Formats: sequence, structure tokens, C-alpha cells
Amino acid sequence: MNLPKRNSSAGPKRTKLQAKPQAGPAARAGIQSVEVGFALLGALTQAPGPLMLKDLAATAGMSAAKAHRYLVSFQRLGLVAQDGGNTRYDLGPAALQLGLAALSRLDAVALARERMGLLMEQIGHTLALAVWGNHGPTIVHWEESPEAVTVNLRLGDVMPLLSSATGRCFAAYIAAGRAQAALVPLIKAELVRAARQGRGDLPRNMAEVKTLLAEVRARGLARVVDTLLPGVAGFCAPVFDADGHLVLGLVALGSSARVDAAWSGGVAKPLLAAARQLSHELGYPAG
Repeated sequence: MNLPKRNSSAGPKRTKLQAKPQAGPAARAGIQSVEVGFALLGALTQAPGPLMLKDLAATAGMSAAKAHRYLVSFQRLGLVAQDGGNTRYDLGPAALQLGLAALSRLDAVALARERMGLLMEQIGHTLALAVWGNHGPTIVHWEESPEAVTVNLRLGDVMPLLSSATGRCFAAYIAAGRAQAALVPLIKAELVRAARQGRGDLPRNMAEVKTLLAEVRARGLARVVDTLLPGVAGFCAPVFDADGHLVLGLVALGSSARVDAAWSGGVAKPLLAAARQLSHELGYPAG
């Protein structure tokens, strides 16, 4: 950005380029090219999936040639990744790390992390925290118990809405904004996949989904046994803020041969109590 030069001559003479100092954010110097390039990252964040160059450029309001120059730099930084097969662009690993870092610093997550040690002593199984991300419920923190069952899950993984306890919990309680609007398309896509795979352990239509989610709300938490992964059982309890919005899911999982899978057993009961205590500390009224 070119800034006007200051008049070095003595005296009160004022040129047309000089102006009275401005107050507020508008007066702060910035780098315009960074702000322009961020439009591309914003477009990828809002998109349901990877985008072709021409579509990404159009969404960001710039030419394809200009967008490509920014994308080359973003790829070098790991903020953007390009699929070698179909040449589509998506958010890269550095963007994921930034997002996870921001999510993990939410007050609700920090508060929950402080209490996970004591909860693990009570439950004796692996615990995790999930929040609603751009594409669904996302794991943002993970603490393995000494007797952890081996599962192929990582920080940043998005959990399925129908076959995971985490997904069922979020599907049952999400009730605001774009997250709620995204539920039906995501659920319908999972129903199609389940039908193609011949899954008999998952809902077959939206009516059965509604029945499943009503049961989650009636019990106050979600449970799956051998549904997400063979030999793994899991629970997820919702944590709400002062406005009654779901802010995170408190997850417990372990070997289905070792986990007490009863609704009022040694895993479900303390997990639900911990989630309710967290909600209370976040200002959610007891009810």
C-alpha cells in the first residue's frame, strides 16, 4: 500500500494529501493483498467440498489468474491443498491446525479439558471432546486411558451423524443457524451410503432417524455399540451454554467387551453427570 509522504518543509502549509488523523479500525494500516487473498480461504471454508479453480475464483470475486497466484502461495504454506486427480482445491493441513487451535481455545472446551482427568478416573476409558465444525461434529481433544482400545480416530476427524454416538448427539441437539440447516442434507447422504452398504444396524429413512434422535433426547445422551467400529462402544453427552445451545459433546469409548454399555451403568451415568455439571458451569439452567 502506498502511503502519502509527509511534508518536510517548515510552516503550517497543508497539501491535499494530508488529512486529519482518523480514529478507529479504519485508521490502522494493513496489507490489502492479505485481505484480498483471504477471500479464497473464506470461500473454501463455506463450500460443502473441494472447488474447481474457476468456481473458487468466482465465489471469491476475482479472476481465475489472480486466484491461482494466491493459491500457489497458500499451497506452499499448507493453507490450501490441491487434489492431483481432479485438480480441485480444498483447505490444507495448516488451515486445519489453525481451526483446531481456535476451537480448542473456546471456553467450554478449556473448561472440559480441566475436568477430563478426574472423569477418566471414574470411567476408566478413553475420553474425547467434539464441537460442531464446518462439515459436522469434529474431534478437538482426545485423552486415551491406560487400557485404550485401538481406534483409527484422530484430532480433526469429522464423525458420522448416524453411526457414531457423537454424531447422533449433535444431530439430536443442534438447533441453531447453518448447523441445523446442514443436518438434513448430511443425514440423507449417510442414509444413501448405508443403503448401498446394506447396513441393517442404521436407520433406513428419515422417519427412523427422527425416532432415533427422539430417543437420544429422551435419554439425554447417545450410545452406539459395534456401529461405528467393530468391537467399539461409545457414549456422547451434550454440553450446553447459557443460551441453551449445544457447545460440545463429551465422548467416552472403549472395547465393547469391557465398556459397561448400560444406559445407567458405570460409563453413561458419570459421563452424563459431568456433562450436566459443565453445562451448569457455563450458565445453562438446571432442568
